[in-house]
Amino acid sequence: MAGEVLRLKGVEVRREGASLLRDVDWTVAEDERWVIVGPNGAGKTTLLQVAAAMLFPTEGSVELLGETLGKTDVFELRPRIGLSSAAIADKIPSDEKVIDIVLTASYAIIGRWKEEYDSTDVTRAVELLDALGCAHLIRRRFSTLSEGERKRVSIARALMPDPELLLLDEPAAGLDLGGREDLVARLTALATDRLAPTMALVTHHVEEVPEGFTHALLLRRGSVVGTGKVDEVFTDELLSECFGLPLKVERQDGRWHARAVSPRA
Repeated sequence: MAGEVLRLKGVEVRREGASLLRDVDWTVAEDERWVIVGPNGAGKTTLLQVAAAMLFPTEGSVELLGETLGKTDVFELRPRIGLSSAAIADKIPSDEKVIDIVLTASYAIIGRWKEEYDSTDVTRAVELLDALGCAHLIRRRFSTLSEGERKRVSIARALMPDPELLLLDEPAAGLDLGGREDLVARLTALATDRLAPTMALVTHHVEEVPEGFTHALLLRRGSVVGTGKVDEVFTDELLSECFGLPLKVERQDGRWHARAVSPRA
């Protein structure tokens, strides 16, 4: 039986009088791949920040990789978690080379200075970039990359420290159709790799959910609408409740699709 990687119990997050998360219970086992789905403002990014030990809950408990938030050194815990998000990408210096963007993750820093890396670090960084279709970009500067290239480089960076938990915050956001499908295919390969870390991916769209993801959590206005195996959660009823309009959900060739139900005449 797989061990637990993450357990949230009764988690609430309040900021300036607003409730960003309300009474969230969520348990993730080490052999699971989760997708977190919901509309804008649902609390998805906030939930991922809690899971990444970047944000402490106002109430409730968080057990993460065998440690309890509030009772452990988060600076030792965070390197065990790979996180790819727009907030991290925004902090990367525009003139940073792609190879250094990935290498610096070994030290959990952004922006290379005078630290030294051995050949095994460089080899791993190149292999990760190659797996994500970015090996030819290693000498390019971050500012010259397309949005799709930036997303893939950011995921390679998140994987660099060999994390036990990989968190991806809207990895397909802003991509065109070709870029999205290329990324989804690469995430499918990662999700189906038995040696890959436990994963959780945030998205607005069921169409962006790669094959191989086993579980889903639906959020609306900070509250959990549904949680469990993907087939049990991606239903017309639950997704309609999550997004606040009637939806028809279908699965074809391993991929999910949702559309609004046309009103009857």
